[in-house]
Amino acid sequence: MNESSSSQRHYDVIIAGGSLAGATTAILLLREDSSLKILIVEKSTTFGRRVGEATVEISGFFLSRVLGLTQYLNENHLIKQGMRFWFYNERTQNLSDCAEIGGRYMARVPSYQVDRSTLDEEVLRRANKQGAEVIRPASTGKIDLVPGGEQTVEVKRGDIIEKYSARWVIDASGCAALLARQQGWIRPNKAHPTTAVWARWTGVTDWDGYELAQKYPAWSMACLGIRSTATNHFTGDGWWAWCIPLKGGDVSIGVVFDQRTVTFPENGTLGERLKTFLARHPVAREIMADAKPREGDVLWRKNLPYVSSTFAGDGFALVGDAAGFIDPFYSPGMDWLAFTTYSATQLILAQRMGKDLKPLLEKHNHDFGISYDRWFKAIYENKYDYLGEYDLMRLAFLLDVGLYYLGVASQPVKLGMKAFSMPMFSTKPSVPFFHFIRFYNKRFASIARARRQRNQRGRFNDNRRFLFPGYTFAPSNARHLLKGLFGWAIVELLEGWRSWFQSNTPKTTIKDPMAMPIASAAGEM
Repeated sequence: MNESSSSQRHYDVIIAGGSLAGATTAILLLREDSSLKILIVEKSTTFGRRVGEATVEISGFFLSRVLGLTQYLNENHLIKQGMRFWFYNERTQNLSDCAEIGGRYMARVPSYQVDRSTLDEEVLRRANKQGAEVIRPASTGKIDLVPGGEQTVEVKRGDIIEKYSARWVIDASGCAALLARQQGWIRPNKAHPTTAVWARWTGVTDWDGYELAQKYPAWSMACLGIRSTATNHFTGDGWWAWCIPLKGGDVSIGVVFDQRTVTFPENGTLGERLKTFLARHPVAREIMADAKPREGDVLWRKNLPYVSSTFAGDGFALVGDAAGFIDPFYSPGMDWLAFTTYSATQLILAQRMGKDLKPLLEKHNHDFGISYDRWFKAIYENKYDYLGEYDLMRLAFLLDVGLYYLGVASQPVKLGMKAFSMPMFSTKPSVPFFHFIRFYNKRFASIARARRQRNQRGRFNDNRRFLFPGYTFAPSNARHLLKGLFGWAIVELLEGWRSWFQSNTPKTTIKDPMAMPIASAAGEM
């Protein structure tokens, strides 16, 4: 890739970070204005693997239709076959005993399982080919912001520190959140203290292979699609784990847990502790029986969620994880990336056309602020209280996914790229849906907490299978939402009344009778 010459120190746009968010921003800008001088500063020599490997319908559309990566994705990554969830209790002895939620057939709306190391390289290569200059390896240091003026960026290459200037700086530094931390905008989401531990594994059993088909023939024949290329979720009380296949045979497996309620093993290497933790689940125990983590590819992160109090100003914008992160459940990270990168490019193009930026910036900061807040409160707040309940997650699956298709994933199909200027829950028509989603998620969490108090949690987690035909954008798919609503009403009538008086019960550490003995001190790794 091209390195900028020492004489070229001024650019129209400097992008801190060359992975997917940064390279995407450069591509979108250069498509609209090829005269732009854009510099991408990337700290790595080559990208390593990272989490964020599963896309969903919005990010699948963005990667394939907006960035034009369909052929590349088909050749180098895997078509995702939706989501699957696996549940266990004291009666589940093996994989076939565990309750399952997932598709019966193949997925009908495309999304992908991607190896981020190769995807990030390809998108950066395309940005470079389109005209963006790239400096790597180089780290971005102090950024001096001048509203409406020239922004100054320190760039360190080896022992040399150089200063560059640009009318716009884009922070695409990921969870480093460079600008938000330098400016004091970073806000940890203390209402959702979660930890993640993950690795890439070899030797993972093939979900659709001959071995399991012979061992559990009825289980194998129940699904007419492909289980192995779905995002398979192992679930428990206060935690969930992902199992995502990558092209070439490696499998990404990691766990996310609520630090307030779940403990993690203390003894052994981090990879051994992760496997020990997951072995409590019969499905994970079967699938990972011979699995080994890739050496040097076992990582963890504590206190996952955060957000910036500022998303853009006259001369800067934050995109992707540099602007905020909520939770990896339902794989929302690339959706957020799509909305933030597209909206940031619109600000820059508007300024270059001489438009008044003040109202645009006010709207941008307002929309992304309430989008993050509502996204968290509707989907993720309280979710971990009922992740391990098959019947409640079945209803949440129908409602969450159905409303996502209806109100979010359908918008690019109807509106094209304009849809990416309207982040989730930021428009007036979405407000009633926000309140509705938040309400039923709170109710499911309250019912689950009441079950825990009565020692009845997980009672529906064995020998049940909900194999779903799949959502599309057809109006007839509303019937699945109606089924979810009807099922919710039944649960409320049978036992929901018990939880009305316990909805504010404080969280306590979960004592899991189905788990093997585990030491204390969650997150201390």
